[in-house]
This record gives sequence, C-alpha cells and structure tokens, in this order.
Amino acid sequence: MAATSHTSIKSRDGVSTLVGRWPLLGQRRPLVVYLSVIVALDVVAIMMLTTVTDFRWPHVLTFGALMGCGAVCIEATRRLGMPAGVSRDLLSAWWLPVALLLPPVYALFAPIVLQVLLQWRVRATVLYRRVFSSAAIGLAGCVASVVFHRLVPDPSALTRGGGSAIALAVGAAVVFALLNTGLIAVAAHTADPEGPWRDVLWDRESVLLDVVELCLGVIVAIACGLNLALLVLALPPVVLLQRSLLHAQLQAAARTDPKTGLLNAAAWQREADTEIVRARRGGDTLALLIIDIDHFKRVNDNHGHLVGDQVLVSIATTIRSQLRDYDVVGRFGGEEFVVLLPGADIHEARQVADRLRRRIGRMAIPADDVMISVTISAGIAVMSLHGDDLIELLAAADLALYRAKELGRDRICVPVVQSPPPPVADASPA
Repeated sequence: MAATSHTSIKSRDGVSTLVGRWPLLGQRRPLVVYLSVIVALDVVAIMMLTTVTDFRWPHVLTFGALMGCGAVCIEATRRLGMPAGVSRDLLSAWWLPVALLLPPVYALFAPIVLQVLLQWRVRATVLYRRVFSSAAIGLAGCVASVVFHRLVPDPSALTRGGGSAIALAVGAAVVFALLNTGLIAVAAHTADPEGPWRDVLWDRESVLLDVVELCLGVIVAIACGLNLALLVLALPPVVLLQRSLLHAQLQAAARTDPKTGLLNAAAWQREADTEIVRARRGGDTLALLIIDIDHFKRVNDNHGHLVGDQVLVSIATTIRSQLRDYDVVGRFGGEEFVVLLPGADIHEARQVADRLRRRIGRMAIPADDVMISVTISAGIAVMSLHGDDLIELLAAADLALYRAKELGRDRICVPVVQSPPPPVADASPA
C-alpha cells in the first residue's frame, strides 16, 4: 500500500495533541473522508453478504487452509524482517483463490485475517492503514468474486481445466488487481494532490509483480480446487518467491532515505561517481546542484518535527517530479538535497535549479491551522569548469550555496571562476 504522510495537529486550546493517539486526525480532510467511506462500504458489504451466505464446512475448511498458508508466508516474512517502506508481498496467492473458489463474503474476511497477522507478527504500523488495506483488498476481491461466480456458477469447472473457466478466472484476477490498485492510488493521491499520478499507479516493476501475483493466485486456486492436500506442494515455491521478493526490497531500502524515498548519501555518491566516470570517458558535460531549505530549523521549532518531515517529503517529491528519470537525486543529510544532471551545461543547470526554486516557493503545506511555505537556495557546479571529480564539484557547489545564503537566500549561485593570471614576459637583457 502506498504510505501517506501525516502531520501534527494541535487542539484549538493548544493544550494537547490527538495525533499521537489518533494519527488519522492528522491527515487531510478529503483523505479522512475517503478512507472512512471505503471502510464503511466494506463493513456494509460484510453485513449484507453474511446474512445471505450459507456457510458450509467444506468452504470453511478451504478458507482455513488458504489462510493457514498465508500465515506460513507471513511467518517466513517475520523471520527475515520487514522494515518500514517495504510493502510488496505475494499474499494475493492466497486470498485470490478465496475469491475464485468460495462465496464472495469469504473474500471480505480473508484480508482482515492476514492484515491482523501482519500487524501482530511482522511489523506494527499505523492502524488506520491496516484497516484501509483490508477494506480495499476485501472490496476488490469481493467484486472479482461476484463477477467470476456470475459467469462461472460452478467453480469446479476451473479445476476441470476448461479453457473458458481459466480465462474467466484470469479476467477476475485482473479485475481484482485494477480495483485494488485504483482504490489505493486514489488514497495516495488524495494524501498528496501535488504528486503526479504516475507515482501512485503502475510502473514496469509493479506491473511485473502484479502479473506474477495473478498467475500464482490462479494456479493455487486450480490446485486447491483439485485437492486441498496440493497446497502442501504449492506452499514452498510461494514462500521462496516471497522471500526473494522481500530480499530485493530490503536491498532497495538499504539504498534509500527512509523519510523521503530518495537515495541516501552513500548510494548517491556511488551513483554520482559512476556518472562522472562515464561523462569523463565520453567527454560529456555534467552539472551538480546542492539544494538547502531556507530556515528549516524554524519549521521544526514552530510546528514540530512531524511537520518538518512532511516538508522534507513534499520537497523531495517536487524535486523528483521536475527532473528526468536518469538524473541522480539524493538526500545529503538534514535539509540538504543533491542532484546530478548528466549532460547538462551551466545554462541548463541554472534553468533546472531556478525551476525547482520557483516550484518549491509556490508550495503550501498544511500544518495546524496554517499553511507553511518554504524557499530554497542552491549552489551549482559544472564538471571541467568548477572541478574534475566528485569531491571538487561538491566543494564548489557548497561554496556557491554558502554565497547564496549570504546574499539573502531564495536564490541560485554559481562559483566564481578565477581567470588565470596573464603570462609574465621575460625581461629583456639590459
């Protein structure tokens, strides 16, 4: 699930804060309304379908077996560890068969069971996010289940290998993926309306993972429909894939700053060194920016560190959205960001830096009963003009940033290039 940032909200009398106890209250009002509506729809669907569903022991046994397999996957995740920011899993391999093989009400219960286990056994996170995830997955699974059962009244047709039944199962799985992603994407965009939709929808990696999940879910559904004992054979490969996926996410998390999602200082330096070597080998130009938030300490002192974190996240999102995919962006520590612009000369670097300065200056970030606005200062350095390696470029850009702050902040500066002294003519003989 896409994580939404939250801020600190003080009570009107200034005596206490409720966000520590109820983080949902720190969210934007449209987001609170949207989350409440989705959860309410999920509760209503559970109540309505529970009253009209005939609960049978074979269905309950199948549901329990699939949830048991999901619990085994969650236990394997717990042993490997899951830090904040790692969100992809393969649990659809277990609740998608529930949607295909059992009445729709079971698809509403399945994510509740597994999300409770994730909260209890893996990592406790903000409760409203778990609740919303359960509701979004449950509603998507319920719709997919209703569609499939309307088109295939007898789910056993799936286990007989009929081409039409398998095709309809795949179609229902696609419906599940589209609805689930759409519900979560709307929540993420409501939390951050300034962010582009492409950041909360699919990218190439997400599409690949969704395809893998859907294929696993359909295969497990067929195996489970044939014989529940076949789940014993399906479980080990799913657990192995789950651990491999988590390991890849952990590697990615080790390279990123946990607050902003940008590269951390060490990872940025490694990638920047690689780009500089490539530019030097090809004779290309390259520019480096150091960006600093003006008077950021005042934001933390006046509004609290949670609001300060939200400012960092908003600025990081804006920087990333204004740059090319192959530009190297990182958080250098505190309120400083670094950007490497392959192929950019001094004029292009100035344009990029000024565009970022103007865009961030127009931002309005909600905090308490006011909107926060911040400005940035930036220093620019260009390879071959201000330095030939990363250390020299960082030093030159840092000096330019210091000059920008001395001149009043909210501006862009470039190091002054000293012209070489004129050659001294040899003295003529007397």
